[in-house]
Amino acid sequence: MFETIDFSKSEQYTLSIRLATDGFSFSLFNPLIAEGTTIEEVEADADRSLTANLKQVLAREQWMERPFKRVNVLLATERYTTLPLAHFEEEEAETIFSHNFTPRDNEQVFSNTLPRCDAALIFGIDKSTHRHLSTLWPTVRLHAQVAPLLHLFATKARLGNCRKMYAHLRPTAIDICCFDRNHLLMANTIVCRETPDRLYHLLYLWKQLAFDQSRDELHLCGLLPDKQALLDQLRQFVKQIFVMHPSRDIDLQAIHTSVCE
Repeated sequence: MFETIDFSKSEQYTLSIRLATDGFSFSLFNPLIAEGTTIEEVEADADRSLTANLKQVLAREQWMERPFKRVNVLLATERYTTLPLAHFEEEEAETIFSHNFTPRDNEQVFSNTLPRCDAALIFGIDKSTHRHLSTLWPTVRLHAQVAPLLHLFATKARLGNCRKMYAHLRPTAIDICCFDRNHLLMANTIVCRETPDRLYHLLYLWKQLAFDQSRDELHLCGLLPDKQALLDQLRQFVKQIFVMHPSRDIDLQAIHTSVCE
């Protein structure tokens, strides 16, 4: 992995890792080189826990013992909630989280603040996973995967005078973020794996939020293996549909310019 990277200069790099149940993605970012970002992916063993898979991958990659300028970890999860930044108190994060999700014994609650969205995001991560990451990198920064996406989408949503829905597709879920110009309307991650399910959830939320079929915009990104089938069906109901570029790994690209903490 990363055979072409000169790790003697690792302190110039930001390492970002996306953790998901189906696999991990590793991104190295160096603003001083022309290529900018290099991304590698590793499949996970479905029969092992996320922490066990993580330990196995980290143990065999010697370069991970090098010092980095910064280490970000993005957790692909639907166990998160958002609230207005003005109403957020860090000491209340665990209480708010427990009101929205059934508590798990081995779960630790963290938060990201998203000034561009005027929102805070509260999420949970497995304690053993966090412990292992903190042992390797004591200053590791933890983010829900949707956090840098929200930062990016909020920036783009300010342009124009229509409302926008952003849909980030993953193999097992879809992250949906909706904006009325600079105002975040909602953010939710829904577990779904098939095109009909994705179509249903997108159009259901479009209707629930009373988006305009002709004027408002739907932007798609992420993994789009069934892109044409999905687009063909969506265009029967929504006129303004766009596919973002680059479509894949947009979260790992966004974390390098995100101000979420």
